[in-house]
Amino acid sequence: MLLLFRWFIRHFHCTVSVQIDYGRIVLVGYNRPYMNLSSLSLSDQRDLVKSKEIDASDLALICYRQIERLNSILNAFITVISPEPSTSQSGSLSGIPVAVKDLYDTKGIRTTGGSLFFTNNIPQEDSYVIQKVKRAGAQIVGKTNTHEIALGVTNNNPHFGACKNPWDITRTPGGSSGGSAVAVATGMAMAALGTDTGGSIRIPASLCGVVGLKPTYGRVSLRGILPLSWNLDHAGPLTRNVEDAALMLQVMGGYDELDPTSVKTLPGDYSSHLRDTMKDRKVALAVGNFIEEADPEVLEAVHQAAQVLVAQGSIIIEENVDFLREGALANALMTQADGAAFHRDRLKEHPDWFGADVRQRLETGAAFTSTEYALARRIQVEVRRKCEVLLNSYDMLILPTTPIPAPVLEGEDAVERARQLTRFTAPFNLTGLPALSVPCGFTKDGLPIGLQIVSRAWNEAGVLRTGYAYQEATNWHKRKSLFANHD
Repeated sequence: MLLLFRWFIRHFHCTVSVQIDYGRIVLVGYNRPYMNLSSLSLSDQRDLVKSKEIDASDLALICYRQIERLNSILNAFITVISPEPSTSQSGSLSGIPVAVKDLYDTKGIRTTGGSLFFTNNIPQEDSYVIQKVKRAGAQIVGKTNTHEIALGVTNNNPHFGACKNPWDITRTPGGSSGGSAVAVATGMAMAALGTDTGGSIRIPASLCGVVGLKPTYGRVSLRGILPLSWNLDHAGPLTRNVEDAALMLQVMGGYDELDPTSVKTLPGDYSSHLRDTMKDRKVALAVGNFIEEADPEVLEAVHQAAQVLVAQGSIIIEENVDFLREGALANALMTQADGAAFHRDRLKEHPDWFGADVRQRLETGAAFTSTEYALARRIQVEVRRKCEVLLNSYDMLILPTTPIPAPVLEGEDAVERARQLTRFTAPFNLTGLPALSVPCGFTKDGLPIGLQIVSRAWNEAGVLRTGYAYQEATNWHKRKSLFANHD
């Protein structure tokens, strides 16, 4: 660790004093203006690096300083990656510090999947998305904590420790991309990569007060990412605001002929239409028993968000979406069955190496019959068609991201939490539709609430435009937890 900070002194051209405090290295002083850089969008940061008004090391220093200050408390990272002095100054992510969920293969750097089985796994090459992110000039600052093998949403990992919510450290940040959400929410990274099989990008985004995007199935390559479900896995970004999510998707998306899940489509343009008007856009507001079982504070925040879109000229019409209940149940069955298939040898040889909740879900998945799985696949096509019919009449569907705010970490049933927290997100893994979570309020206890925006397949530009319009009319995304403040 001391070598890392000696590297800062040599390469960042800044005055840094170091002191040892109970075995921890503490940075005391700088002459670089990092305070205001962290509030800029990724594109603004990139432009400053390209114009040489700042050095990429300025951005890295902000993040490494936060990691050193906070990771022992929040446990967002499993592995911190030492900075490289030869950071690219070109590309759409020039110098941007990015955190990576510890499911993405990183050449020469361990990729654990949050599991004992992969503790010493050192990939020989980068995943396809990591290759693209590096070519765009990003700096990879670390591999983030995840629920074990991504099969869960509490991020209470028995092997690498629980990740904590920065708004209340007694509560879950959500998962399984919890470490990525915490890193972005606290400035330990300017953006992060996650994966989403039943809501694992959008759930932690909602519970941590950041933006999370699950693209259309097939938009982003999964090659080199540890699978959970070949049928339901998605990869996407977590960011501080919607415009940053658009930029990250621009880099991450694209056809990969070596990935059988990748779909060849026209290259997306996600940023140029962010500011298009919402006037006369038809938006379905999800209602019905399935939705109304949510926490009243969550429902109120989403209804208030709908009124914000009305004020911008959108046409809001309530639509019953009780059919999504079957979709959530089918997604859960397929996730567990597919996970059990992928981990079949590990489950047979060393079941004791899995944490209790993950082992329970894998064993449940292995016990499903072929008939049960076939029926779940039938529900998948039926729910997908119902969503297509609905979105033929509307530009967007809006609903809560999660039915409750962040629950407490300790003493809770992780399996039951998975059923509860994936309730509103899992149907859109089953259907493969693009879905975005943006901050839309806080509970009376100061916990973030997320608004989920869904559209037809391949319309990421539309969900981003709607999210941006809402974001620009509100200030929820600007609120920061105490941990996000740079002292």
